[in-house]
Amino acid sequence: MREATRVLSTADAFAIGKLDAHGQAALVASGEIPPEALVEAAIIRIDALDPLLNAMTFRDDAGARARAVDVKGPMAGVPWLLKDGLDYPGMPNRAGSRSNRDAAPGTTAFAYTKGFDAAGLVPIGKTNAPEFGLLPTTEPVLYGAARNPWALDRSPGGSSGGAAVAVASGMVPVAHAADGGGSIRIPASCCGLVGLKPGRGGNLRAREHHVIEDFIACDVLLSRSVRDVAWAAAVGAGRLQQAKAHVQRRLRVAVIAENLDGNAPSEPVGHVLRRAADLCAALGHNVETAALPTDGPAMAGAFQTLWGYLARDAVNQTAARFGSAEAEATLEPWTLDLARDAGLLTATDLDRAYTNIAAGTAAFARFFEDFDVVLSPVLRHPALRIGELAPTRTFEDIWALMFDYVSYTPLQNLTGLPALSLPLFEGADGVPIGSMFTAARGGEDLLLELAFELEAAAPWADRWPRYSVANPENCKGTQVEA
Repeated sequence: MREATRVLSTADAFAIGKLDAHGQAALVASGEIPPEALVEAAIIRIDALDPLLNAMTFRDDAGARARAVDVKGPMAGVPWLLKDGLDYPGMPNRAGSRSNRDAAPGTTAFAYTKGFDAAGLVPIGKTNAPEFGLLPTTEPVLYGAARNPWALDRSPGGSSGGAAVAVASGMVPVAHAADGGGSIRIPASCCGLVGLKPGRGGNLRAREHHVIEDFIACDVLLSRSVRDVAWAAAVGAGRLQQAKAHVQRRLRVAVIAENLDGNAPSEPVGHVLRRAADLCAALGHNVETAALPTDGPAMAGAFQTLWGYLARDAVNQTAARFGSAEAEATLEPWTLDLARDAGLLTATDLDRAYTNIAAGTAAFARFFEDFDVVLSPVLRHPALRIGELAPTRTFEDIWALMFDYVSYTPLQNLTGLPALSLPLFEGADGVPIGSMFTAARGGEDLLLELAFELEAAAPWADRWPRYSVANPENCKGTQVEA
């Protein structure tokens, strides 16, 4: 290990952790530190922060140190984390489930992660996620709850909750997230991050072929900065060109406040939505209130149908591998009950779901002839308290809250539209509440261009959680020496 790494102090590691991925890469490019120093600094930060926040589920410190010695690329040495549920060579994929607790290290490398390997990112481990990504909170029985670094009794969202915790607290500057119904945007909203959901087909293949996942799921890297996400979106899509630094024209912004069930957001969320709309207007964009252009309840029902099929698939695969008794013993109540409920679905239900999705997709195509972007809430409520959506609660207790809480984000997955959560404002308690922008198919760069402008107008770079690299005095057992 080089001298610059051996003498790295905790204070140095925390200072590096306040930089985004581009800032950390610049330290290496300038020769100020070697790539392995970035990895060592991340390990120090994880040691200090993770015992409190529970973001990590698997660590490969030795492998990361070895990779960093000879790493090349524009992001050489920049540490990142993979979501539990994503295949990666040498790391087990447990998908947050006790049924996979003995999973062997992976051997598969998909195109998506290969792009980041080639760019020089160094993976250190995997992050906490709910069982099979089926809940918008991160409280799996296998790992226990990940805690929001803004308030430890609040959920960081899900399903990419551990990734959001790690980035928001400064453990790493970027972390992988996947979104099948809001799982990028939800934790971004709860933890104050930039969360881009690419449109359908907007990133390289990150997992095996699966008809429903290919239809609704996508992948990205979470970050605190727009430039990191813009870079990651380009790499993840396998292209060189990135979004421009700012939007080139004034946009037609439609503000849609009601969720898929036709209900208004809670007051804290509505307040943030109004502030975001006012900010867009102040920047000269043409902002007007609009109604949802499609049948919201029909779209909500379609999402519930597809979500049920995913749960049913997970339970059936587990039973096929280990037997029905083992599946019943190891899978969480929410997964089992959602799968049982899905057992009542028929081919007619699936046909209706796809018919409604097609109608909603066509309606939005027409809608975007008159508007450039939609501004809406990410979630109907601020970040929930840990336990409110715990997977051990009864099905009847959490079904209604689950689908009410996520009653804005599934729409973009169903229609294949790109969407972006930005941490423009927070609630009265200081916990972030994201603002979501949606564009027409192929509009990822437009969203990022707008994000660059909003980031400059309402910067959040200096806003850090209470439990983070910016506040080491709040990290239990952490003594930051000079």
